[in-house]
Amino acid sequence: MKKIIPYKLFFFGSLIILLTCESAKKKEGKKVSVQEKNKTESLNILLITADDLNKNSVGAFGSVVPNITPNIDKLASQGVRFKNGHVNVAVCQPSRGILATGKYSHNSGIEGFFHTKKEIPDVVTTLKINGYYTGILGKVKHSSPKELTPWDFQLDMNDLGMGRNKERYYTEAKNIIKNAKQAGKPFYMMANSHDPHRPFAFTKQEEIWMSHGNEILKPSRVYNESEVSVPGFLPELPLVRKEIAQYFNSVRRLDDTVGRILDVLEEEGVADNTIVMFLSDNGMAFPFSKTNCYLQSTNTPWIVRWPGKVTPNTINTKDFISAIDFFPTVLEAAGLQTPDGIDGTSFVSTLLGKKQKGRNKVFTQFFETFAKRQFPMRCIQDIKYGYIFNAWSDGETKFRNESQNGYTYKAMVEAGKTNPKIAARVKLFDNREVEEFYDFENDPNALHNLIKDPEYTEIINKYRIDMELWMEKVNDPALVFFKVKNDKTEMARLLAMEQEKIDKRRKKLVQ
Repeated sequence: MKKIIPYKLFFFGSLIILLTCESAKKKEGKKVSVQEKNKTESLNILLITADDLNKNSVGAFGSVVPNITPNIDKLASQGVRFKNGHVNVAVCQPSRGILATGKYSHNSGIEGFFHTKKEIPDVVTTLKINGYYTGILGKVKHSSPKELTPWDFQLDMNDLGMGRNKERYYTEAKNIIKNAKQAGKPFYMMANSHDPHRPFAFTKQEEIWMSHGNEILKPSRVYNESEVSVPGFLPELPLVRKEIAQYFNSVRRLDDTVGRILDVLEEEGVADNTIVMFLSDNGMAFPFSKTNCYLQSTNTPWIVRWPGKVTPNTINTKDFISAIDFFPTVLEAAGLQTPDGIDGTSFVSTLLGKKQKGRNKVFTQFFETFAKRQFPMRCIQDIKYGYIFNAWSDGETKFRNESQNGYTYKAMVEAGKTNPKIAARVKLFDNREVEEFYDFENDPNALHNLIKDPEYTEIINKYRIDMELWMEKVNDPALVFFKVKNDKTEMARLLAMEQEKIDKRRKKLVQ
């Protein structure tokens, strides 16, 4: 087991190693030193992320939409798929902040849409210190843990056809790799598609496609409303199906981009020495998915291709991995030491087919929406059950987020006027209950809240205990809410205080 060293010592130790290598080169002339040889053989790292993609929208993870993700499916066939891969917060910047720091949001300082001011290690800086060339395509602000994250190369949405032009991703990914080769360095590339985030591509019937300048950003295959599948956590309504078709056309456009990025690895001759990870930052931007703690919110289509290490076309159905584990995992894969203070744990052993303790459950959180409203939620789930705690649910506060802006939520509200079942779903989404408990194994769409079912009282109490112990272990600020969860008035008072505190903090961060 590798020794974990403090971050500052880690930094200076790396500097000493680099200076030693330079000294060795001078003494030995043209003779290649051991350090230099190891450097040239260093592992390249490619992280590809989708924006607002549900796991079961991908063919390799069970989508029934015909031939929806051929490129992602091919990648899955070359590596391992994780049935229980999760992000820890189902919204963009906090989710990506966890990937970058290996810390839960409240420990990294990235609970909302802002950067951290804390002096903590992150994946970009750490890899750069250790000789990596670092590049990012798309979602630059949201994927950079610090305002001055030291990327060597960066291009954002407007330079990439609104983050949706596959050919621009191809060209710029090639530039990153060529720059790394020229510098004599391995690369860490984070390629972030802006699909299938809103605004969606349109349906076949409409034939009106998103454009950027003179470019028409149309997917390689177009789906009509009859070809798509409405997820089980949403009602089957005409306007819901219409919006789902728009979403799936955006999924296909995402897949086009993934395919072109992977083409670059082959053309540049680096595919065999590059670990590739693919996942989404959160679930689809529809009710009961993104910005929540349901299974559909955080369960992400996580794929790892690592030639010569990971057995191709395998599915891991037992182990839980999450975004908190990404940072330590890529460090171990690259043969580097992990800094102190990381909340996550490397899953390299799991990738290599070995048993690893602590992979039987995942903890997820939610803090605030893009509109800067606090809606604290916590969830613990394992292979069978999921327990959710909604600290904001007082019977009066109404949930509001991006996923209510499209056709779907409005259609649900309208249908609820005459359909009691849909009305009940709208009410649950709007107000929640303080506690929710689901049999995710048999009810992955979270349609039946078992929290008041006496048959489950004993097992629910076990999950409550596990939740509190975890909150204590990671210093979760929601612990104060959890201890008074039976007093809605007190929770409302605490929530008001928390909103005021975070507003002041944000004001300080942007000054």
